[in-house]
Amino acid sequence: MHKNIVVVGGGFAGINLAKDLARDPNFKITLVDKNNYNFFPPLIYQVATAFLEPSSISYPFRKLFAEKKNLYFRLGKLKQVVPDRNTIILNNGQMQYDYLVFATGAETNFFGNENIKKHAIPMKTLSDAIAMRNTLLMRMEQASITNDQEEAKRLLTMVIAGGGPTGVEISGMFAEMKKGILRRDYPELKGLSGDIYLVDGGKSVLSPMSEKSQQNTTEVLNQLGVKQIMSTHVNDFDGDTVTLSDGMQIASKNLIWAAGVTARTFEGMPAEWYGRGKRLLVDGLNKVIGATNIYAIGDNCLQLNESEYPNGHPQVAQTAIQQGKLLAKNFKRMASNQPLVEFRYHDKGSMAIIGSAKAVVDLPKPNLHMKGFLAWLVWLFIHLMSLISYRNRVRTFWNWTVAYLSRDQSLRMIIKPPDEEDIL
Repeated sequence: MHKNIVVVGGGFAGINLAKDLARDPNFKITLVDKNNYNFFPPLIYQVATAFLEPSSISYPFRKLFAEKKNLYFRLGKLKQVVPDRNTIILNNGQMQYDYLVFATGAETNFFGNENIKKHAIPMKTLSDAIAMRNTLLMRMEQASITNDQEEAKRLLTMVIAGGGPTGVEISGMFAEMKKGILRRDYPELKGLSGDIYLVDGGKSVLSPMSEKSQQNTTEVLNQLGVKQIMSTHVNDFDGDTVTLSDGMQIASKNLIWAAGVTARTFEGMPAEWYGRGKRLLVDGLNKVIGATNIYAIGDNCLQLNESEYPNGHPQVAQTAIQQGKLLAKNFKRMASNQPLVEFRYHDKGSMAIIGSAKAVVDLPKPNLHMKGFLAWLVWLFIHLMSLISYRNRVRTFWNWTVAYLSRDQSLRMIIKPPDEEDIL
């Protein structure tokens, strides 16, 4: 008889686990997600800045699972786990499992600051990206009709909190839009433009990457006109003014929050099962410590079996993909009574795009650093091939080609829900 595996979350970790168990007669896999689609988080910012359409980086689960007879999808939001009954409770029913796998990823961490949570623009989900696109386009329209130059500058000034790849990539995108698209699309704003600030608590942007990458990125951002404020945190934001930890205040209506993530907790899971950052503590096999048949993979787990990573593995796509694939292999090994294999993280490198034909790449083996046009091509290829379907790759490649050749894109539509159609 097949084992019933319920996977909660369809991101990098969950989708790779499900796909690698497809067509295995020993298992019935049901993937549960609050959305009916998988999406590619590293390109969220390009949807948010209207350089890609949402369908370029997303794909429906049911379409993905078609013709895979042992894969099923359930639309629902996890509310509670009942471990002693092998049951999960969703917002629309209950499900039984033989094995439960948490692949719920992480969510935006506002570090308990309610003002920032209320007024800042998050950029973690596809919904966040669409909302951000609408908000920023609306701010540009508002700036084009106001007679108050200070208000116009406040509407156009961007503050990005977080100097990791996401913060760097969106800062570079805004800088290039400011020099090209903004001038062409909004002639009313001639002579007016907001500043772009990148704020981070570290000494340099891209702190996990090499010194060369940090220096290259800092130089390019300076050339693009991005004002970098390092060793400083955003302390407060009231919707009109961003207050920094050194007391500096920036007049802006736009605080884009890319400063951190945290995992989720779920009712029914004992507090001792969680570690730092609300991540589930797991052993080398990704089994939750204290549980018998519950596993966690990806950003929502904290695995401390490797001395090189005393604080857990980095919360990046490669960790999630590798853990998902290995857990699939171990489930197959369980079915055939073979010894199980502990997880070992293989660092495949880091990269960030800064602007058109500008990027940095660090590859650990060989110890190689790339920058500029070649690094940009590597970034494009890796991200293109990482998209989940052939259709996504074709759409994204076409949009990138148009954007590169024309230095523009025609996706800047404000699509609002009916109750917001009269708001400007």
